Amino acid sequence: MKYRNKIGAFALAGALLALLAVAAVACSSEPVIVEKIVDRPVEVEKIVEVEKPVEVEKIVQVEKIVQVDRIVEKPIEVEKIVQVERIVEKPIEVEKIVQVDRIVEKPVEVEKIVQVEKIVEVMAPEGPKETIVFSDLNWGSAQVQNRIAQYIVEKGYEYPTEVVFGSTLPLFQGLRRGDSHVTMEIWLPNQDEVWMEAQSRGEVVSVGESLGKDWQSAFVIPAYLQEQYPDLDNVEDLKDDQFKALFVSAETGGKARLVSCVIGWACEEVNAAQITGYGLDDHVHIVNPGDGAAANADLYGAYERKDPWIGYQWGTNDPPLLLDLVRLEEPPYSDECWFTTKACAYEDATILIAVHPDLLARAPAVVDMLRAWDFNISVYKTVAAWQKENEGATAEDAALWWLNSNTDVWGGWVTSDARSAIQSALSANETPDGWPEA
Repeated sequence: MKYRNKIGAFALAGALLALLAVAAVACSSEPVIVEKIVDRPVEVEKIVEVEKPVEVEKIVQVEKIVQVDRIVEKPIEVEKIVQVERIVEKPIEVEKIVQVDRIVEKPVEVEKIVQVEKIVEVMAPEGPKETIVFSDLNWGSAQVQNRIAQYIVEKGYEYPTEVVFGSTLPLFQGLRRGDSHVTMEIWLPNQDEVWMEAQSRGEVVSVGESLGKDWQSAFVIPAYLQEQYPDLDNVEDLKDDQFKALFVSAETGGKARLVSCVIGWACEEVNAAQITGYGLDDHVHIVNPGDGAAANADLYGAYERKDPWIGYQWGTNDPPLLLDLVRLEEPPYSDECWFTTKACAYEDATILIAVHPDLLARAPAVVDMLRAWDFNISVYKTVAAWQKENEGATAEDAALWWLNSNTDVWGGWVTSDARSAIQSALSANETPDGWPEA
């Protein structure tokens, strides 16, 4: 047995803190919060070093435990410094402790102290994950992307999902308010003004691109029609009576029937401004369908009959991916034109994925997945072709087909654990709870 009559205050404080931590760990279900140590020198008559753990019948009740929130370093005099390879806390006997500064009062009695080799930090259990709401825009590519993303989020990351169905402008306002949390397709420049305003206010965050660059135009005709009338190649040709007459119907009052943008989409206002800007108000009668499916059905019907048709389409919509269509020539895009008369072509669209800012903190793994998202036009073209071949197939059917057929693609967007969970769910033919009912 060895004796030392004097020890620096800092060493004694460490030994005492170790003893109290051991007592607290062994006997209390609640953690001891250490906030502040005030280093004061103490005198100890004797310290006994024990070579192995000992059993103790009783430890005097502890009335005050020092809560340490800051260590103030004060110089001490030391005769010798010994290199320590590892500290194993062992019980010691102490007759007197000088100064207790701040305490958490929790008297405890213990019958035995055991040697503590390691303290493991236990994280508080996570609460239930909050639902992630997707903006369910009313056209094909957006809905297929939503269903794929919902599957990944629910089965891979265990977040509940829901959808809110609607058109571009109201759903964007819902995203700004936090009524929805993810919009898979924000089309610019269609939504330039509201997008820039929402960004400047910190109401939306872009996490990447969806589909990629894309064209759009209000003046698209079938290729077979231009083959019949090769001089019909410019928007100005709609002022010519012979070409205008091709598109006249009973309800248009002698004007060309133009199937324009869906009611509630941003392009509804843009296309109307273009018609006015080109001086076509007296030559063109605008028809605005109720949804994207109706607009597509109108074109498909005319195409099958080989009838004349003119109207609005965009590159990632199903008909341009599956049919042979031609855009009429327009003056090229310029900022000056676009922000005044709009008497010029659309700029090629940039399609963004946007989230509500709250999602960044509460679902960072989901945001990381969306940042890695790479569902480009060539990828979606395979989905559109599959749906065409499988008449009546829904967006949900298409999502399941694509997920089962393209593990190598979506597997690169997710963590390894999420990938395994998603594959297991697909093998079991599971579907997300948040998919809308058919």
